[in-house]
Amino acid sequence: MTGFRHLGDTEVHRGHVWTVVVAEFESPDGERFQRDIVRSPGAVAVVPIIEGQDGSAEVVLVNQYRPPYDRYVIEIPAGLRDIPGEPTEQTGRRELIEEAGLEAGAMEHLLDMAPSAGMTDSICAIYLATGCRATERNLQGPEEQHMTVQTVGLGEALAMIERGEIYDAKTVCGLLLADRHLRAASA
Repeated sequence: MTGFRHLGDTEVHRGHVWTVVVAEFESPDGERFQRDIVRSPGAVAVVPIIEGQDGSAEVVLVNQYRPPYDRYVIEIPAGLRDIPGEPTEQTGRRELIEEAGLEAGAMEHLLDMAPSAGMTDSICAIYLATGCRATERNLQGPEEQHMTVQTVGLGEALAMIERGEIYDAKTVCGLLLADRHLRAASA
């Protein structure tokens, strides 16, 4: 359909979750070329909405150390699809408990996004969680052991995007879509 053909992959590194390959392709005019690709099982992210004391929508965010950037990043709860065959909604529910200590009442799929189409085949499913109830967190690994959880008004979270305080792609997409969805539902 596109005229491009994937001819195969040569594995150069296999990690715990990701595999790095050199993939060979053929263009529509017959030119062969290679690209480095990170093969990934994908991820799931959740926008957890809770009702504030004044009845307004609040979102629960995590502030987690991210080694590639060597800094903390404000994000919506998320995690890799590291359990083969697990449905994305179940992964999202599990990650919400692990990272934010919340059990979702309802989960609504908002979007599947390609977080970095030039370097990975990863797809991130983003859900909106409502009717959330507090539960015990189940932290995994040193980054989660040191992450903090914060609750802010949804409007403030959107302002944090505009100020550059929230810049993580899945979080930006999730917050903007959750806001649009909630506005449409209340209209």
